[in-house]
Amino acid sequence: MANNRLALITGASAGLGAEFARQYAAKGWDVALTARRLDRLDALARELEEKHKIATITISQDLALVKGVDTILRELKEAGRYVDALVNNAGYGLPGTFFDTSWKDQAAFIRVLYTAPIELVHKVLPGMVERKFGRIINVASLAGYAPGASGHTLYGSVKAGLIKFSESVHAEAQAAGHNIHCTALCPGFTRTEFHDANGTREAADQSPDWIWMKAGPVVEAGIEAVTKGQPVVVPGAVNKGLATLTKLVPEPLGRAVMKQQSKRFWMKDGD
Repeated sequence: MANNRLALITGASAGLGAEFARQYAAKGWDVALTARRLDRLDALARELEEKHKIATITISQDLALVKGVDTILRELKEAGRYVDALVNNAGYGLPGTFFDTSWKDQAAFIRVLYTAPIELVHKVLPGMVERKFGRIINVASLAGYAPGASGHTLYGSVKAGLIKFSESVHAEAQAAGHNIHCTALCPGFTRTEFHDANGTREAADQSPDWIWMKAGPVVEAGIEAVTKGQPVVVPGAVNKGLATLTKLVPEPLGRAVMKQQSKRFWMKDGD
C-alpha cells in the first residue's frame, strides 16, 4: 500500500473533505486526513481501510495555528510519505459583519481559508516538481464570482483569491513543463454540514431544492477537472449558469441582488 500515491485532504472530518477521501480511496489512493476532530478522522480512516484496502494517516491539527502546516508535513515526513495530491478543503463561515466581529476571528478565518492553503501549496510543490507529478485542488466557491455582500465579509474575497491563485499556479506549472495540475473547485449550495456550522441551516432549508447539489457530484467534478488539467471548474448546470450570469449582469443590479440575498444566507439571526 505504501507504493500507492498519497492524497492529503484538509477539513477531512466531514462534508466535502470526507467525500474527497472516499473518492480518492475508491481510486486506490492512500489518504492523509487532517482536521481538528481526530475521532471523526479515525472513524473515516477505519472505514476506508476496510472497504478499499488502502493506507491512511490521520493528523489532528488546527490550521489557524501558525505552525499548523509545518506540523502536518512533518508528520507525513516522519511516516515516510509525501504528497502526490493536495486537496485544500478546510473552511467555515464567519457570520456577522466586519463591524461586529473581532480581528482575532477574522485573522483566524484568513489563516484557515487562505494563508494555510497557499502555504501548503508552496511547501508541497518542490517535491511534486522533483517527482514530476502533482495534483492540487483548492476548494473555492461560486461566491468568488459574485459581488460582495453584507455579512461573511471576507468569504467571497478569499474564494475569489483562491480562484486566481489556482489559475496562476496551474499556468506556471504548465509553462515550466511540469506534470502538475492545479484546479479551483467552485461549488454553489452543497448539502454538507457547512450551514449547520455557521448557523444558517434554517435559511438554507427554505431555499428551493433545484439550487442544491450533493457532495458526491461536486467532488467528482473536482477530481475529474484536476486530472484533465482544468484550472477552474464550476460543478452543475445551475451553478454554471449562475457563474455566467455574474459576468453578464450589470454590476449595480448584481450588488442589489446580493444585498437582498445576504439577508437570508449571510447575516446572523438578529442582524
